Amino acid sequence: MAVNQDLIGREFPPTAPYLVGREKVREFARAVFADAPQHLDVEAARAAGYADVVAPPTFAMVIQDQALQQLLGEPDSGIELSRTIHAEQRFTYTRPIVAGDELSARLRVTGIRMMGGNAMITSESDIADAEGAHVVTAISVLLVGAEDEEAV
Repeated sequence: MAVNQDLIGREFPPTAPYLVGREKVREFARAVFADAPQHLDVEAARAAGYADVVAPPTFAMVIQDQALQQLLGEPDSGIELSRTIHAEQRFTYTRPIVAGDELSARLRVTGIRMMGGNAMITSESDIADAEGAHVVTAISVLLVGAEDEEAV
């Protein structure tokens, strides 16, 4: 099945709140080699003006993934995971993510570009805190490869 062009403009409901844990921030920071003190040490983060440890910028992907799962789970999407790769990722922050934040993401599909039988699906996830204030917009591009009979 080809990628459904009707996905363009589709919005999904907000994800369940995700409580950003201090140890999750530390684990993520170590995994991506983000060794700045504010990612690991509460006192260093507080000295820099934050309430708790600060997540590395790519941590937003943890929350965005919940929203992407909604898209990938759409039965009419035409997105087959075995033919899909994550091609691009960008973030636009209003403020950093800090341990203790409770965040939800709301995803919308903003574009589909066909290239041969391949589809590049662009989505934006607006991630907000418990008060509804914007924290970050995560923009992803998924590349869905053509099915064998569609390949050019």
